[in-house]
Order: sequence, then structure tokens, then C-alpha cells
Amino acid sequence: MKAVVLAGGYATRMWPITRNRPKMFLPVGEGTVIDEIFEDLEADDRVDEVFVSTNERFGEEFESYIAESRFEKPTVSVEDTSAESEKFGVVGALAQLIDREGVDDDLLVVAGDNLISYDLADFIDFFEQKGTPTLAAYDVGSRERAKSYGLVQLEGDRVVDFQEKPEEPKSTLVSIACYAFPRETLPDFEEYLSSGNNPDEPGWFIQWLQSRQPVHAFTFDEAWFDIGTPESYLDAVSWNLGGESFIHPDATVEDTEIRDDVYVLGGAEITDSTLEESVVFKNATIHDADVRRSIIDEETVVNGLDLSGALIGAHSKLRN
Repeated sequence: MKAVVLAGGYATRMWPITRNRPKMFLPVGEGTVIDEIFEDLEADDRVDEVFVSTNERFGEEFESYIAESRFEKPTVSVEDTSAESEKFGVVGALAQLIDREGVDDDLLVVAGDNLISYDLADFIDFFEQKGTPTLAAYDVGSRERAKSYGLVQLEGDRVVDFQEKPEEPKSTLVSIACYAFPRETLPDFEEYLSSGNNPDEPGWFIQWLQSRQPVHAFTFDEAWFDIGTPESYLDAVSWNLGGESFIHPDATVEDTEIRDDVYVLGGAEITDSTLEESVVFKNATIHDADVRRSIIDEETVVNGLDLSGALIGAHSKLRN
């Protein structure tokens, strides 16, 4: 089996934090968002090759990241785009990768900004049991949230209807951008695109596929985070911390109140401040500040400010 980790987006909703870094490199726990996926794929012997599908702008960063990591399976496969306006869409990018890399095997596809609580091995087990195109589905618990995703309707574990981003969702069970396709279905990507169908969202392809052949859904009840906004990233960090806080041993924290869900990386210096539900990147400096639900990027200085819901880009200097 081959695997594709989708990492071609530009994460404009999280700028300036992601202006110059892929959002998959955002820190969570002891690693990054994409490390969680790499760990599962590295451990599963059924997956013999992992393609990281990214754009020209971040291609070299992924090359360097993988070269310096402990992971042996991932290789970078670069789309011919360097800006959001040039993107092929997820389905278009997948079709190009299948052709470019000569993929002729069962294919696992997972979005690199997915933080999922189940082991990908369990998803692959389910896929192999069914032998059909398979998606992972999660109950987001809100019809308003469901409007942003592909809505899944099931009979048992078979998908009987799929609606991409419906205006009036009938349920809250959505597809989470984790898919598996049998080898014999890979030509369907090209057929779908050559018929003039939407190349952007994989949900449109699943909807088209489901009307032609059986598609099954692997459902789970644990946590899932689609890290596409500052709010979802902070929620993911909070979930990972389990309601506590983490201060890197190389960080300096003095005369400061650290409340719940604070994540401070190495080299940061925090004095005479209060922090809650926030992430402080490496080598940032915070003094005499009240910081809530904010992300403070590396090498940034914050002095004498009250911040709530703030995104402070790298190397910024903010003083009262």
C-alpha cells in the first residue's frame, strides 16, 4: 500500500503564523501536527511508501524536515504551484501525483493537517476488510459545523449518500479527509476529472464515486481536529495537553501565572505575566503581559500588553 499525506495548502486563515511555514509543522505535544501521521504510517508494515504532496513554495522545507527526522518512509512529491491561486485542487493534485509517481497499488490518503485520535492501522484494517473505497467519518455534533464538510449518510457502515458542504445538513456526521482507495479504482480519478467535475474538494469525488460503486465509512468516537484556523489549532493543543500546561525545560518562566492549556516551547522567556490557553513558540519573550487564547510566534517580543485572540508573527516587537 502507498500513502499520500496532503500538505499542499497555504493556510491563509492562520497568517502570519503560517505565512512562512506549513501549518503541518505547528507544534503539538512532543512533535508537530504531521508527526502524528508519520508515526502511524512508519509503524505499519503494510505501508511501504509515503508521498508528501506539497507545493513548490514549501517543497524544500519538507525535504529538509524529513531529512532531519527519524522517519524513513516519507518522500516529497511537489505540485507545480507556488501560490494559493495556482492550486489544482485536492482531487487534481492527487490525480497528478498518481501519474507522476506511477502509483499502482492500494492508496491511503490523509490530510496532513488532521489531528486524529485513532490509529491509522485501525482504518487500514477496516478498509482491507471491506475492499471498497473507504472514508473516515466523525460526528462533529453541530449542524453549523457540518456545513463546512462533506456530510455522510450511512446504512450500517455503507455510505448511501454524500453531500459536500450542504447548506442545510440533515445530520452531523462528516468526512474528515482520510480515505483509502483500492488499486483498481485509481483510474477513476482521471475519469472524474476528464468529465469536467470539480477538482477542488475530495468530497465531490467521493459523492461521484458513491453513486457508481459501494463506499464504506469507518466511524470513530474519539477526538478529531481539522487544523485550519487558529481556534482549531488551540483546541487541538488543549486536547493534547489534557487540561494542563506544558513548559519546555529550556524555557524560563518567572513570577508568572500559568493557567490551563498553555504550551511554551524551548528558549522562551516569560516574566511577570499571566497566560491562559495560548502557545508560545521558541525564543519568544513576554514581559508584564496578559495573554489569553493567543499564538505568539518565535523570536517575538511582547511587553506590557493585554492580548486576547491574538496572532503575533515571528520576529515582531510589541510594546506598550
